[in-house]
Amino acid sequence: MAALDLRAELDSLLLQLLGDLEELEGKRAVLNARVEEGWLSLAKARYAMGTKSVGPLQYASHMEPQVCLQASEAQEGLQKFKVVRSGVHAPEEVGPREAALRRRKGPTKTPEPQSSEAPRDPLNWFGILVPHSLRQAQASFRDGLQLAADIASLQNRIDWGRSQLRGLQEKLKQLELGAA
Repeated sequence: MAALDLRAELDSLLLQLLGDLEELEGKRAVLNARVEEGWLSLAKARYAMGTKSVGPLQYASHMEPQVCLQASEAQEGLQKFKVVRSGVHAPEEVGPREAALRRRKGPTKTPEPQSSEAPRDPLNWFGILVPHSLRQAQASFRDGLQLAADIASLQNRIDWGRSQLRGLQEKLKQLELGAA
């Protein structure tokens, strides 16, 4: 009876693994298409603006990342990756900072909080009016980053599923040898 339960669990795990592999293949194809589309749009922008207008010489001297990769532990110890925009904070409170009355006249100055500069759009490095193809390239590469994080999470799930499958196969083999 235990062998039947083990075989059923093995079958369901195998079906899950095959579904994940199919999803991985689809996401890889979409990632390749997004990256190809991004490079093609970048080439169109270079053609429209000139080869000297879109290149490494226009990069800022100090760059800050627009997105960060965040890894978190999911069920069964699997790591899940997520792309998070950096510099995105919770909205500020609008209204008075303190509940007490304040004197409107007088020389006292209230210290203003230092507001951190939000990360600037890298497209501004290439001018104010950039071609639409440059914006399309940026969007394609952003989509590609999100897909790459999804693919990494899916690959971790597939690796975990393969190890589980091997473990169940060993248990089944031991059970069959013990019954024989």
